[in-house]
Amino acid sequence: MFSRKNVVIILVMGLFWVSAGFGEGLEENWNDFLHYTKIGRLDLAAGYAQAVLASGPDPMELLALSEANPQGYAILLRVVEAAPEAELTELAGKILDIIKQGKFARRAEPRVIAEEIRRLSTTTRGRLTAVKRLTDAGEYAIPYMLSAMADESRGGEFSNIVWALSQIGRDSVRPLAAALQSDDIAIRAEIIKALGEIGYPQSLAYLKYIIEKDESAELGGLAGRSIRQIDPAALEISAAQLFYQLAEKYYYHAPSLAPAEDADFANVWFWDAGGRRLVREEVDKGYFNELMAMRACEWALKADAGFGRAIGLWIAGYFKAESAGVDMPAYFGAGHADAIVYATTAGAEYLHQGLARAVEDKNAYVALGVVEALAAAAGERSLLYRLGAEQPLVRALTFDDRAVRYSAAIAIAAGGPTEYFAESRIVAEILAEALGENAGLANRWVAESYDVRAARVMLKLAQTRNPVIDLSIAQSALINATMGNNGEIQILSGRVLAHLESPDAQRAIAAMGLIETNDMGVRLSAFDSLVVSAKLNANLLDEGMIDAIYSLVGSQDIDAELRSAAAAAFGALNLPSQKVKNLILDQARS
Repeated sequence: MFSRKNVVIILVMGLFWVSAGFGEGLEENWNDFLHYTKIGRLDLAAGYAQAVLASGPDPMELLALSEANPQGYAILLRVVEAAPEAELTELAGKILDIIKQGKFARRAEPRVIAEEIRRLSTTTRGRLTAVKRLTDAGEYAIPYMLSAMADESRGGEFSNIVWALSQIGRDSVRPLAAALQSDDIAIRAEIIKALGEIGYPQSLAYLKYIIEKDESAELGGLAGRSIRQIDPAALEISAAQLFYQLAEKYYYHAPSLAPAEDADFANVWFWDAGGRRLVREEVDKGYFNELMAMRACEWALKADAGFGRAIGLWIAGYFKAESAGVDMPAYFGAGHADAIVYATTAGAEYLHQGLARAVEDKNAYVALGVVEALAAAAGERSLLYRLGAEQPLVRALTFDDRAVRYSAAIAIAAGGPTEYFAESRIVAEILAEALGENAGLANRWVAESYDVRAARVMLKLAQTRNPVIDLSIAQSALINATMGNNGEIQILSGRVLAHLESPDAQRAIAAMGLIETNDMGVRLSAFDSLVVSAKLNANLLDEGMIDAIYSLVGSQDIDAELRSAAAAAFGALNLPSQKVKNLILDQARS
């Protein structure tokens, strides 16, 4: 319920708006906003900007006002760019966003596009107006123009539409390239010629593909002519290589390939062979470039199935697309596998290509995904694969992101290297770091945390007596882990320590079994590990620990299973006869 005070405030605010002139028409508020901005009365300008926004303006109407006053539109842009005052800048940005919405709504409107295509075949003035508006429509005009060209009942319009096709500009290249899959040779011929006249290098791969793969000599000749218009040197480069170069440009977000800015999404174009038409899929701009990089790699493989570099880049592109953190596009379809699935089935050569790229780019997400795929599928020779003079997985050991370092070290260790390499000490140091300082750290591809994974892989190295990775480097971290509160880590660390010929290692195992506050499972495992240690390294315990174990063995007040485990460890220590004699006599009754 309104209070008397609220009513007074509302009346005062209403008087203020009326006295200031706010709340008239959209055009008046727009013009006053520009006027007061121009003369430096930013407080009043902000008020009129508020009024423009509060009226809920139609984007097309606001667009028309901005186009009718180019100087005013320039003032709006300067406010956004120069940011003279925080509130006004924010308001101006919101107005600019609405104008962009208007631009998009107008250029993508099918009815408007269809009218302009027909206007091409009217008067000279109408033709020029139409081509300008179709150019504004950009990629959205292409499906309708191609449909009109294919309509036999509109044959009289064909030459005029062809004339306009090449004038749409860079924005039309993606849909035109997709439409090259049409089975209409006449339409394809005009597309090929238009791509040459438009002149953008992103067309080169598609044109060279026609030369190499198409059965039509006529189309091949036209494609060659268009390539010479754009870049004659491309005639000496394979289609696969040209597609790969295009994929890299997309992968690294070349500005010349950026989607239009007036929408919060981008379009990926496909040719629907059944419907004989272009279709588009709206995708998130966050991964548009990566999706297009993947498509270009796919075309490289269509051009040359043996062009393996495209596989490595495709995998990197897929991981990079996933890193955007949004759902994959609808055209992937239900049940489409994740990047890690494709990566684990790819050969090590391609994974190392992707890893080398990720390490060079300092892209942690891509690097981590590829390393995990290597860890899952590769053996020693594959893991330490050389790509030229580089070993990408070894380089990953010094990556800035600790998860990448941990995964790389675990992958190398899991491969069980048998030949010495200079970074073997680094592997042991990283395993120790993963075990000792980062309990609970994990990644999306592996369920177990790094401390568990590090402990497991060290145990494998210990049990196989790996000659390359020196686990004594990790001894301090392993001993500390036996004193922690994670039972699984304690048990694994004790089992690793059992293989180290060190008094400190053996004593840490014994202590783990003797500490009464430890979980029973931990204590039992500790005595089992002590058995292994004693068999491998003989007795390295001090008298105090031996006496403590002796007390457990001789006690009738402890758990029978624990007593039995302690007895097994005591026996494995192969102590002097005096100790055994005392044990026997202590239980004697005669």
